[in-house]
Amino acid sequence: MSELSRSADVDVLVVGAGPTGLTLAAELARRDVRVRIIDRRHDRVHESRALAIQPRTLEVLAPLGVTDELIRRGNPAVDVQIHFPRKVVRVPLFDIGATDTRYPFLLFLSQAETEAVLGQDLDARGVRLERGLELVSFEDGDDAVRCTVRDESGRKEVIEAQYVVGCDGSRSAVRREAGISFTGSAYPQTFVLADLEADGIQPGAAHAFLGGAGMLFFFPLGRPTTWRMLAMRPPGQSASDRDTVELREVQALADRYTNGGVRLRDPVWMTNFRLHNRGASQYRAGRAFVAGDAAHVHSPAGAQGMNTGIQDAVNLAWKLALVISGRGAPALLDTYESERAPIGRTVLRFTDRAFTIATSTHAAVVFARTRIAPAVLPLLVRIRVGRALAFRTISEIAIRYRRSPLSVDGHGAVGRAVRAGDRLPDAPLTLDGRPTTLHEATAGRGFHLIVHGPADAACLGVERSLGGGPGEVAFHRLSKVAAPHVLHDATGWAHRLLGVDGFKSGHLLVRPDGYVAYRGGGDLTGVREYLDDWLMH
Repeated sequence: MSELSRSADVDVLVVGAGPTGLTLAAELARRDVRVRIIDRRHDRVHESRALAIQPRTLEVLAPLGVTDELIRRGNPAVDVQIHFPRKVVRVPLFDIGATDTRYPFLLFLSQAETEAVLGQDLDARGVRLERGLELVSFEDGDDAVRCTVRDESGRKEVIEAQYVVGCDGSRSAVRREAGISFTGSAYPQTFVLADLEADGIQPGAAHAFLGGAGMLFFFPLGRPTTWRMLAMRPPGQSASDRDTVELREVQALADRYTNGGVRLRDPVWMTNFRLHNRGASQYRAGRAFVAGDAAHVHSPAGAQGMNTGIQDAVNLAWKLALVISGRGAPALLDTYESERAPIGRTVLRFTDRAFTIATSTHAAVVFARTRIAPAVLPLLVRIRVGRALAFRTISEIAIRYRRSPLSVDGHGAVGRAVRAGDRLPDAPLTLDGRPTTLHEATAGRGFHLIVHGPADAACLGVERSLGGGPGEVAFHRLSKVAAPHVLHDATGWAHRLLGVDGFKSGHLLVRPDGYVAYRGGGDLTGVREYLDDWLMH
């Protein structure tokens, strides 16, 4: 009979130590939340699995201090070369000169490397990742959730936490125990993934080979090999996930799509896999939450999966931290689902449509993919506005929460470029003669109030009057005129991005995750009312 022990109380139990769980645990630890993170696996992944980090994800990870290291290890790519049967079309999605982000590129990096960087950051924060532990069950009570976990020897432990978050993948134990349904279906196709070397393709770009039988991709990985290959097996050719994949059959697949133009060698990992398109019916049940693959799984089209999960974690972390500390209204936690579930559903629809177009063997779709697309695509990529829209969509910079109860456009709001619920754009500034940016200035743990235009005495005294708890509200003045302790917008670029001028008074309240919570003009009555609604003083 296994031994049952009782652990010390903890604020949050995170189940699952992939990129989503690691990000959530690190964000909670950054906010002084007592967190435990467990994973049934004995080691992190050593394969590439998810392999692309979007610009918005690099932005939301920057406050953790890990973004520069991810970029150092990764491979920034700015274009995709699409190989049709008779021509090659270069699609430069990431060369449109996006000036409101420091990361106008898609970063290719193995999931193994991403997890290593996030794991090192978590360890530096004093949080030990506990491996070899799996969640067996939990009981949701009025004041806490009692989680029973088990190690490989069968020994059980009860962890009492205020909240439990399932970041434990498509077969989530947290989702199962919470009674949350996971609806959708599996695609009929079978795919091959391989990390290997490939001769015959241009380095530094991503390559897509589209044919009548399906698709083949090469992504510039860098580590542990130069390339990640993803190939669809032809219709009628399937394989079990348990089957051993041999280089000769992967080469045969490559020959089929590239007409023998690419030679493969030195594989370090190869596997068969199936894809699913499924979503959780809800993201919260009592004191239990789900995030990442536990909430949504889909095809890798557009490299959205891991990025959506990491942004789930960032959205949830600051809300949990405020509520747990007693400084946030409990209703904050309800906004996690109302904000992130629509994003998850949109990603499921987008990836499903893109996947269907790329893989369908229907005669009309094959004709469009192999005959019409090669003729039309070169014309479309010349349209700069279209490329810019595609960049902002795929990069997830366009994600916004305008319909959220946390997003309020107040009385007298000025400026049309940025509204409540939008991501705060980034722009170069100086502070007391030192270079900084809007994102750097608002990277602290709490809310940030940015006041622009002529500041009256009430605005100048806002830092003292709105203080509250430590780090709750930080005050910033944005001006085109240099002055001590003022964010100096020397070029006027920040004002243009925000859609305001230097003569109308206004203010933006920025959330801890970098989205505009409140936009107003004139006095600060609306800001005070907003903070009274959501923060406990």
